[in-house]
Amino acid sequence: MYTPLDIENKKFAKQMMNGYSVEEVDNFLDELTVDYEKLYKESNENKGKISELEASLVKYKNIESTLQNTLVMAQSTADEIKKVAKQEAEQIVRDAQGTAKNQLMELEQQISIRTRELDDLKKQFDVYKAKMESLLISQLELIKDVNKDD
Repeated sequence: MYTPLDIENKKFAKQMMNGYSVEEVDNFLDELTVDYEKLYKESNENKGKISELEASLVKYKNIESTLQNTLVMAQSTADEIKKVAKQEAEQIVRDAQGTAKNQLMELEQQISIRTRELDDLKKQFDVYKAKMESLLISQLELIKDVNKDD
């Protein structure tokens, strides 16, 4: 690629006849050098900007990748927390059910004991009632006997 300096320093061989005007060629080359120098500078500036933008793009792609990894990790962590929480909830329910069953069995045993005690008390009352009845009958017989004697 030609540089603006190359265009400016370019010299052509002079012809005597039927050649181009040296002054016109020099003027044209001067104008061309100015325009080309401007474009050359813009091209170099654009190359620099492109390099900066490519570096920024790489930086932002790295950030994007990091964010994606972070989101994936956050999602998996959330899923794991949900899983652990569900397991803990299920364990709490199982423990509560086990405790409830144990308390129910204890209550049923207490009811059974109290029922036996009640049955024993009923039997004792029946025995006491029978003894009292027997005592009353014997007392009544005794009173009848005493009344017969009088």
